[in-house]
Amino acid sequence: MQRYMIAPEQWVADTVTLTGDDAHHLMNVMRAAVDEKIWVSDGEQREGLVIITDIQKGKVTGRVEEERALEGEPQIEVWIAQSLPKGDKLETVIQKGTELGATRFIPFQSARTIVQYDAKKEIKRLERWRKIIKEAAEQAHRSCIPVMERPLSWKEMLEAVQPADAIYFCYERPDGAGLRTMLSELRAKWSNSGSATERLKVAVIVGPEGGFTEAEAEEAKRHRASWITLGKRILRTETAAMAALACILYEFDEMGGPE
Repeated sequence: MQRYMIAPEQWVADTVTLTGDDAHHLMNVMRAAVDEKIWVSDGEQREGLVIITDIQKGKVTGRVEEERALEGEPQIEVWIAQSLPKGDKLETVIQKGTELGATRFIPFQSARTIVQYDAKKEIKRLERWRKIIKEAAEQAHRSCIPVMERPLSWKEMLEAVQPADAIYFCYERPDGAGLRTMLSELRAKWSNSGSATERLKVAVIVGPEGGFTEAEAEEAKRHRASWITLGKRILRTETAAMAALACILYEFDEMGGPE
């Protein structure tokens, strides 16, 4: 059954209205008809089974038949701070990261970032990135659409991740701790803190193709980041982000079926 993520204001009482790309997809791709059913989520509090009641040019209206609590979100928030990579690698990171369960993406520029970011194209790129995330969230049956931040500077990124409960800095140094060890310690600490009912926030900082400089690593450490390694092999920047995300979700029991 098709699933659509809408803005909260598109869900009023028991009536849901789809417009724009969503309405176009329903009418012209899915060839939807009155009385067909779809799943809809407002991305914040509700999701429901909706029966289509009216189809007009550019607008599809439906009635909520069944409402349920949001179920497609992990109990831990993982933020991916990704140094801007070359080509379309960032699109891979945000698409696959959304499917896996990341809740926030923070692109940034670091000392060895190769790509030259064009601020004039920021609006169009953000629109494209957010569209990719929305489509991936719908495909993966997420209940909420992950946040896509605008590209930040190095220092802006370090400030942006400070609200996280743990910050992991992917670094190819032999004195970095293994991610598995760090996560085991974090899980034990969180379980014993009395805050286990709250959503834990974990930020992962991933460098560009050329890696981080020593100065950046030291500055990140001064900003509460723990150096971590992802094993003996050197991973591509887009692979590192997904490997870390999958490991975190697995450690916190987000990769299995129902108990």
